[in-house]
Amino acid sequence: MKFKDLKSMSETDLQKKCEEAKIELIKLNSQAATGTTIKSPGQIKKLKKTIAKIKTVQSSK
Repeated sequence: MKFKDLKSMSETDLQKKCEEAKIELIKLNSQAATGTTIKSPGQIKKLKKTIAKIKTVQSSK
């Protein structure tokens, strides 16, 4: 997700998007911890970056 898109979103939408990303990250981390293969290992890194971007936009508003 790009900063331009995030900046145009409302505060409630940002909060919702952040919660969805956190839930997905928890699922992927639990899959990795139990030893099952993850479909795309890069997804964990991507979700972490997305959460960081959302928090950055939230703190700047």
